[in-house]
Amino acid sequence: MEGAPVVPDRPTLPRWIRTQPPSGPRYTDLRSTLDRLHLGTVCREARCPNLAECWSAGTATIMLLGTECTRRCGFCAVETRWPRGVVDREEPARVAEAVAHSGLRYVVLTQVCRDDLPDGGATHMARTIRELRERAPGIRVELLIGDLGGSASALRTVLRDPPEVLAHNIETVRSLSGRARDRRAAYDRSLEVLARAKELGPRELVTKSSIMLGLGESDAEVGTTLDDLRSSRVDLVTFGQYLRPTVAHLPVARFVPPEEFDRWAEEARHRGFVGVASGPLVRSSYRADELFERAHLGRDR
Repeated sequence: MEGAPVVPDRPTLPRWIRTQPPSGPRYTDLRSTLDRLHLGTVCREARCPNLAECWSAGTATIMLLGTECTRRCGFCAVETRWPRGVVDREEPARVAEAVAHSGLRYVVLTQVCRDDLPDGGATHMARTIRELRERAPGIRVELLIGDLGGSASALRTVLRDPPEVLAHNIETVRSLSGRARDRRAAYDRSLEVLARAKELGPRELVTKSSIMLGLGESDAEVGTTLDDLRSSRVDLVTFGQYLRPTVAHLPVARFVPPEEFDRWAEEARHRGFVGVASGPLVRSSYRADELFERAHLGRDR
């Protein structure tokens, strides 16, 4: 789940949804490095409202396999295109160079969906993780994947040299999934990907998912989605406000106040999630390193 400033037909944002312009030397250095190495980020492509905060702190979520997606979801600002199997073979090395230059100890990678590739891009992502660990020993990697077409073989490829965190977003409740997501995505397939990751990955693998609020879901439906994620043994969950990227995307049904996000955080902890991030501007990769640490603290208790 990623977000964008609300479009002009909804000009007035609630007081609790405000962002600051990016600034500072770390922002400038990170932007320069990403531009020099021709790397895409979900921060820019999906118009994330936390770009200023994260980039000014020297962190970014790097987008693999290009910046154009083969799917068209009703909430997402990433451009749709069919790349016909074209893959930038040098991208993994450039990602590793960028991370090594930045001195990061924790990096989040995500992918555009690549239904034009037999393995959905799994081989490319696995290679990127290997390159990262060669150039930046000790790096912790969080990988946010699509559903890989539901392929168990592709998921095995990703988990052969596994990230510390394997994330896949359920995005919304079952009743809204068909309207919000591309027709090739499916609520049950997402649950299956998350459950299968636990079966195929190492015991210490942390799994993560994200839920958008404000699309018209009911409290009961959100509760059921949390139960479904826990049934798939998901460890971490995030909640954020859906913000409409353009007038061509789904409208915002309502702006959820901060106290409701606090309540959902408590509900998630009560259900057994070991790490929760919840707030209007929270996105799936927001302060991901802190959430990962909380997961380990929760497991050690």
